Amino acid sequence: MGNAILYRMPSGIPGDISRQSQATVEPQIFDPALPFPGYGVFGKLAAGKFVPIASGDAAAVVYGLLVRPYPTTGGAGSEPVGTATPPTKGVCDVLRRGYMTVKNNAGTPALGGQVYVRVAAAAAGKPIGGIEAAADGTNTIAVTGAIFMNGGDANGNVEIAFNI
Repeated sequence: MGNAILYRMPSGIPGDISRQSQATVEPQIFDPALPFPGYGVFGKLAAGKFVPIASGDAAAVVYGLLVRPYPTTGGAGSEPVGTATPPTKGVCDVLRRGYMTVKNNAGTPALGGQVYVRVAAAAAGKPIGGIEAAADGTNTIAVTGAIFMNGGDANGNVEIAFNI
C-alpha cells in the first residue's frame, strides 16, 4: 500500500462508525435486486430486506445507515480504502443510532446542520440516496434526527449523528 498522508488525515471513511461506544447496530439482509452504491448511505426496509433510499421516498421510510464492515475490501482485493462496493446479497450491518462518517455530495456541512438525502433529480455527483448539506426543494428530504457534527474534509467526508 503506497498511500501517504501529506497534509491532513481524512475526516474518516464513508460507512465507518466513528464513535463505537455510542452505536446501536443491527443485522439486516440485502436485497440482490436493489444493490447499494456504497457504504455510509441511508436505507429503508422493503419486503423484509434493507434497500437503498429510492426516488420519491419520504423521510418517514429512513431506517438506518449501511455500515462498512471491517476489515474487508470490496469484490476486488485491490480496491483502495473508501471505494469498496458493498455486496449485493447476504447479511449487512445497519446503524440505527450513533455517529458515522459519510460522503457529503452538496452544500457546506456545519456542526448541528440538517442532513438531507437526494430523492429526485439525480445529477453528476448527486446520486439518488446521496447525502447533502443543503436542501434542494422537493429533490431532497430532511432526515429526522440526523445532523452534521463538523465541517468535513476536502474530499467531502464528514461525521453525522443519527438518532442521538
